[in-house]
Amino acid sequence: MEAKRSFLLIMAVAAMVVSVGGQGSGTKPLVKVLKGGLKVCDKGWECKGWSKYCCNQTISDFFQTYQFENLFAKRNTPVAHAVGFWDYRSFITAAAVYQPHGFGTAGGKTTQMKEVAAFLGHVGSKTTCGYGVATGGPLAWGLCYKKEMSPSKSYCDDDYKYTFPCTPGVEYFGRGALPIYWNYNYGEAGEALKVDLLNHPEYIEQNATLAFQAAIWRWMTPVKKQQPSAHDVFVGTWKPTKNDTLAKRIPGFGATMNVLYGDSVCGQGDVDSMNNIVSHYQYYLDLMGVGREEAGPHEVLTCAEQEAFNPSSSSSSSSSSSS
Repeated sequence: MEAKRSFLLIMAVAAMVVSVGGQGSGTKPLVKVLKGGLKVCDKGWECKGWSKYCCNQTISDFFQTYQFENLFAKRNTPVAHAVGFWDYRSFITAAAVYQPHGFGTAGGKTTQMKEVAAFLGHVGSKTTCGYGVATGGPLAWGLCYKKEMSPSKSYCDDDYKYTFPCTPGVEYFGRGALPIYWNYNYGEAGEALKVDLLNHPEYIEQNATLAFQAAIWRWMTPVKKQQPSAHDVFVGTWKPTKNDTLAKRIPGFGATMNVLYGDSVCGQGDVDSMNNIVSHYQYYLDLMGVGREEAGPHEVLTCAEQEAFNPSSSSSSSSSSSS
């Protein structure tokens, strides 16, 4: 029942999205000034609810259908594995839930565009089927997959049998825009999104809006309490502690990889798994007209020297896998 309700809500927002046709919302915000002078706004379907972030441009104001098509140019070619699944409308519908919380709406226009490029850079690198001599280049093949094609295991961890027990016959292999692996990650995401993903992980590969929504939820949500989210470390709301500084963790794109993947990607020097994610981000910055020079210096852009927020020896709670 909960899952049904969530899908109905998603579809209701989707119906409103179609009317803008991806050419910018153009909605004049409702404005309210709170005690103390804080201005909050409500911009309708795409940034609903009184939020300071809704006073800024929304994502569809600066990121439109043709740009999405440019970024993911090869996703619907016959050899791709998710033809017809991913589209702009699904992304914007999912983003609408999180824009009042600052996703793509925090900071000025450049920061907003950079965050969308950063998030999609992760998505592109995790769903690509591009390779060195692929037509259009290896970076043009993001959103080629919607699920792991040849799972090596069912990804059921019995350590979580009291909190997120595995459903008999169900497999928790990678699915989605930032692929979710393991029963506990499906369980946690399902609780947050109010969809029964623990019993029905296949919902992620059946509904592109839900797949994007789960990915944006992961981007906006700390993996552990008292830690920053990928959004926090990217837009600069996170202030490093002395321990963070000693561990060479600083705000920027590099730290988003640290939050999401830990030492499977970070702290190993300039390894291919890290460089591939960075390359997607830079490529998308160029295509969006921001320019890769805005990505910052090497230590901000990468996590080559960063110690993991959650070392794998003591934790493996990242929602994604680098495999």
